[in-house]
Amino acid sequence: MKWAAFACGLSACVGAFLGILAVSNISLLPQSSAQPFSEQESTTQVREQFREPLEETKNLIGEEFLSPEERINVAVYDKVNQSVVNISTIANRSDFFFRLEPEEGSGSGWVYDRLGHIVTNYHVIAGSDVIEVTLFDGSSQVAKVVGADPQNDIAVLKIDADANKLSPVDLGDSSRLRVGQKVFAIGNPFGLERTMTVGIVSSLNRTLRSKNRRLMKSIIQLDAALNQGNSGGPLLNSRGNLVGMNTAIASVSGGNSGVGFAVPVNTIQRVVPQLLQFGKVQRASLGIDMYWRSREGLRIARVVPGGAAEKAGLQGISLERRVINDRGIRYVQESLNRETADRIVAIDNKSVSDTDDVQSVLDRLKPGQTVNVSVVRQGRQLKVPVVLDLER
Repeated sequence: MKWAAFACGLSACVGAFLGILAVSNISLLPQSSAQPFSEQESTTQVREQFREPLEETKNLIGEEFLSPEERINVAVYDKVNQSVVNISTIANRSDFFFRLEPEEGSGSGWVYDRLGHIVTNYHVIAGSDVIEVTLFDGSSQVAKVVGADPQNDIAVLKIDADANKLSPVDLGDSSRLRVGQKVFAIGNPFGLERTMTVGIVSSLNRTLRSKNRRLMKSIIQLDAALNQGNSGGPLLNSRGNLVGMNTAIASVSGGNSGVGFAVPVNTIQRVVPQLLQFGKVQRASLGIDMYWRSREGLRIARVVPGGAAEKAGLQGISLERRVINDRGIRYVQESLNRETADRIVAIDNKSVSDTDDVQSVLDRLKPGQTVNVSVVRQGRQLKVPVVLDLER
């Protein structure tokens, strides 16, 4: 019993000592606040004594406490986040019993101008019946499609919104990007609005297949985290200027794997004005409807009737007919003659070996321009001048 009483007393003493230590922890605040005060002092006086350290503590999470790198991150986000929009889509799909079922989708976009034009990826809005754009303040507008370029995965929308709510993104120059340069992606991954991720340019001049299977050139590769919903969001440099538009990720699981891709802003600046004016890109065409890839190279399968290639005399696979008389029964036999098909080897002295090469040359030309198409016809090489058509 004596030992129990002694233990209890000792425990009480230790508890009291620890209590004194706990109270004395107030002195661990900045020294300027460690002034003793009596019970007679008013609450106002106590507040006055603790005002300065509270302000100093607040400064620890203020701008003064940010590293130079963090200040850039914050400045980029503050400059651009209100320019990023959330895009929601509804597409009516028929089920097995031909009943319409709405299919929802989402993505990102950014303000192009104060007239209400929004730029996003074509694949974000493709096939949609209803498109809704939500601005930074939570207000939503039904959008209409002004124009689209599936080949470069670019679309322009229009909303009727107050110009004061629209903050256009400043456009940069993607030709000045360098591998290793810091970039910022802002979008709405998984519906989480205006989320920023940071990374670097991993590579430049990548190629990527668009929704219509055409080859997109000069694509930017980055390692900033991109996920579902990031499509159509801006890719920015350290000045907060747009250098690209996030469009795809390389992933087996569908989640971020550190390999993302963006359409360069220089492509956007070339395409968007045409979408605003014409609703589509005014592309040049050779008037060739179909190509045929053979062992010898790229050959013309079929030309567009009345098109540029036919007018210039370029030849595709010919359909030959001959009359057969079989024991008094006459009938017409049709067959394809591939030997008549011209093999294209160059356009304006630029070698071509597939349709991507042809498109790459034509992308730099305009309808009405004349090009010299070098072809091999039945063993002879010819140069045929072709006046380019407007792509239909």
